[in-house]
Amino acid sequence: MQKRCDWAGNDSIYIEYHDKEWGVPVHDDRKHFEFIILEGAQAGLSWITILKRRENYRKAFDNFEPQKVAKYDEKKIQELLDNKGIIRNRRKIEAAVANAKAFLEVQKEFGSFDKYIWQFVGGKTIKNSFKSLEDIPAKTPESEAMSKDLKKRGFKFVGPTICYAYMQAVGMVNDHLMDCFRYEEV
Repeated sequence: MQKRCDWAGNDSIYIEYHDKEWGVPVHDDRKHFEFIILEGAQAGLSWITILKRRENYRKAFDNFEPQKVAKYDEKKIQELLDNKGIIRNRRKIEAAVANAKAFLEVQKEFGSFDKYIWQFVGGKTIKNSFKSLEDIPAKTPESEAMSKDLKKRGFKFVGPTICYAYMQAVGMVNDHLMDCFRYEEV
């Protein structure tokens, strides 16, 4: 039996996410946008709540294509508010649209969102050495700097804690516990 991070528990969705995706460095802009939307949707909720709705989010948000999401109007927002497959919170849905617009501006300025976002960790994954879940911080100076800059650029639902969860998800930090089989793999 492989040892994995305790948070993965025994839910097959969590286990698959932990084993195949969490902490793997992302360098694809569409994937970055997906995680910005999902992490914002997760605010105040558990991550499993979002993972269970992930496919619904992909369908509802045009496979996380920022060019399409940036054009959503009130009619589309209302359609999303009626969609039982996603979190139906007006502020979070409106934030997704605002974030799409800001995302496109970042791409224009930096050539890619990937180039912009990885600057907060000097272009490479920060490999932490945590032995228990209690050791993992909710935010770091890097996530605080990222949050501040994203907010300045018009992003919403990007507080330092959400930014740190994003950093974990896209492999900007490796927070797999040291005794987890994925620790060395990612």
